[in-house]
Amino acid sequence: MCGIAGIVGKRPINPLAIEEMNRVQAHRGPDDSGVWTSLNKNITLGHRRLSIIDITNAGHQPMIDDAQVITYNGEIYNYLEIAHKLRELGVELKTASDTEVLLKAYQQWGEQALNELNGMFAFAIYDAQNQILFCARDRFGEKPFLFHSNNEKFVFASEYKALLALEGISTNYDETRLMQFLYHPTQGLDDDVQTCFDDIQQLPPGHSLTLSINTLKFKIKRYWDIKPNDQFTKMSEPEAQTYFRELLTEAIRIRMRSNVSLGSCLSGGLDSSAIVCIAREILGPGKTYNVFTGRFPNTNSDEWHWAKQVIDHTSVTSHTVNPRVENFQSELSEFIWHNELPVGSTSQYAQWSVFRLAKDVGITVLLDGQGGDELLGGYEQYFEKYLMSLNYSTINEQKKIEARYPLALLNPRQRMMKHLPQGLRHFLAGVTGKGSDFSFGLMAKHSSNLHRSLLKAPLGAKQLHPLGATLYKEMNYTLLPVLLRYGDRNSMAHSREVRLPFCDHRLAEFTFSLPANYLMGGAQTKRLFRGAMRGILPEGIRTRWNKQGFLPPQATWFQQNLAEFSASIINHPSFQQSGVWRKKWWLAVLKRFDSGELHLSSVLWRPVIEHSWKKYFIDRINSTKRINIFIG
Repeated sequence: MCGIAGIVGKRPINPLAIEEMNRVQAHRGPDDSGVWTSLNKNITLGHRRLSIIDITNAGHQPMIDDAQVITYNGEIYNYLEIAHKLRELGVELKTASDTEVLLKAYQQWGEQALNELNGMFAFAIYDAQNQILFCARDRFGEKPFLFHSNNEKFVFASEYKALLALEGISTNYDETRLMQFLYHPTQGLDDDVQTCFDDIQQLPPGHSLTLSINTLKFKIKRYWDIKPNDQFTKMSEPEAQTYFRELLTEAIRIRMRSNVSLGSCLSGGLDSSAIVCIAREILGPGKTYNVFTGRFPNTNSDEWHWAKQVIDHTSVTSHTVNPRVENFQSELSEFIWHNELPVGSTSQYAQWSVFRLAKDVGITVLLDGQGGDELLGGYEQYFEKYLMSLNYSTINEQKKIEARYPLALLNPRQRMMKHLPQGLRHFLAGVTGKGSDFSFGLMAKHSSNLHRSLLKAPLGAKQLHPLGATLYKEMNYTLLPVLLRYGDRNSMAHSREVRLPFCDHRLAEFTFSLPANYLMGGAQTKRLFRGAMRGILPEGIRTRWNKQGFLPPQATWFQQNLAEFSASIINHPSFQQSGVWRKKWWLAVLKRFDSGELHLSSVLWRPVIEHSWKKYFIDRINSTKRINIFIG
């Protein structure tokens, strides 16, 4: 896992520019640093290395081979299988690194090499022979690829701060998109090619980019998409469960390839528990395997009861951390700096704390369960779309869902409120000071813009049943991409690598080919997964029906410290003067929270994180001297 950077220009590039980009990304790769520059000095590539595969100097980057140079971030999990294919074609490999395998695969197959890769990656290859820069990002976007482009330069990096360290790349951002994220924290900031920063774009997941060195014009091309496969649609449910178990086991097996210490995050939920159980099975008894759990003792947020079942079942070595509000406040500036964009809740700080614990223990690579909910139907709000997917009477299914998940389906009053005109709801909230919809706290202009700009269903989802279309959107455009960004930034802040078996594209290609009732039938979230894990997971975990996110006791944190912090933000003159916030409504929210409406802590989080982001990221960037990109 690493940090990459590069500049292609029409005139000689200032060497200090790439050095500064490497420096601000040093946490992504503390083991090694490298720079390559073309003879005419118009092209320069940078790299920070976290050594995982072939930890010798042979894996140094940027890596040069014949007429190609690569800077690469990530892991190609099936690099051994690809290396075997290459050797059969007569290709000589001089190192044991996946970097060389990736570069040789490009030399052998060109852009078609992407179809061979199973991994998480973002890379750029300077191809001198064809005078192009060929760039690509993995299928789900586990690894970032951000860039700035104009007529005289193309600049890319793993993180926003590396681009913003350069002169001429502005911190100006889209206020509407920021508010959209605060309203719906799974979209708005970087769910498209254009990010919330005016001067910064990103390469979307599952896409490649080809830049002409001579003209600096580029083309972006999708190389992968989730499409139903007819060969899976005729499987019986038991056959589908068996096949899914085999696929997941293989996904975990290849993600355990590492030349450094490896362990797992363990929350006690289905996904991370299954990974730990299967990893233990693959390792066999007697081998040490470390797991890391965030705890919140004596609160409803603590899942230790569940995690302990898995620990006892697998005899792994357990490590725990207890994130606290006072630690959060003392680390807020660095937490924001490394996350780079606002985050949706204090949950992301809990994740940050788990990765820091792994660093303290000395475990470099961690498997994690991210992606399982979006892939398999893990949230109860998906039941509405599940019922819409059935081509038979849903009365019995609906009764089962309502019995097990009473909050999954909208009640008549909620349906009525949902269909009231937004302008009327906004007006009533202003008069009464009631409601918990974040948009009620914005001035009318900003509130209406917010609702008009929400993401519509992507084209690729139209071939799927309603449940599949929702999961497709969540995996590719909304929820999962945001969670992957959190995971990347929080792990890299502590120089840890996180690997996600549920983001193996073979699992997606399989599950999206199955009927909806295989995924959520019988009022079961993750029905396919639960059936596949019979005999692998402890039965208490496998049949655990309640879904609990990895979230600190946020309401308690606000009672202890954060409500006072949010009050200082809301009462500051700049809050009203911004022209964005409806101060009277926020003052009412503070009073309601103090009187016991503790669910409003999630609403009060919004001005806290917006203020903190501007102070600890935007202002910090703007107060730092920028580096000239070109000489002279």
